[in-house]
Amino acid sequence: MSATVLVIIVLLAIVFLYIFLTQRKFVSLEEKMKNAFSQINVQMKSRWDAVTNLVEMTKQYTKYEHDTLVDVISKRSASVSSPEDLAQSEASLRSVMGRLNVVAEQYPQLGANTVFLKTMGEIKDYEEKVRLSRMVYNDCVTKMNMMARQWPSSMVAAMLHFSTHELLPEDQTVVNAPSVSDIFNK
Repeated sequence: MSATVLVIIVLLAIVFLYIFLTQRKFVSLEEKMKNAFSQINVQMKSRWDAVTNLVEMTKQYTKYEHDTLVDVISKRSASVSSPEDLAQSEASLRSVMGRLNVVAEQYPQLGANTVFLKTMGEIKDYEEKVRLSRMVYNDCVTKMNMMARQWPSSMVAAMLHFSTHELLPEDQTVVNAPSVSDIFNK
């Protein structure tokens, strides 16, 4: 066997090994993205369940608000499958939470109820978990997109049909939150 053939075999082995390892990295990142999105779904469902419990508590105070909130909750999807679905679900949740806060203000005895307060605290915890899960998802998407776009891994991505993915959009209620300095400088 000549030296040229040996060099060609070694180079082909290196290329094959690179493609093999890069493919495994893409699969790993894709699975981490799916896991992170699934975690968002789990936390959103838990948050909706807690909101449903709060709505049931309003029943004894105001029948109209209870019926309206139950209608909104019934229209939400049980799980989200895309970033757009997630945005719609979060918008619905913000709407329900806003209405619950108004009901709690109108009925101070509801707002002072220990179960109501505990459940509101649980919702805050779920919101934090959703925020963290969104960060993990966006981090995985960023890593995947970088690999899919950078050379030479982009060649492997094209060859094996791996593509870039969309980041979850920022929560606009947080982005558009009023500035504390603006509030106190008025």
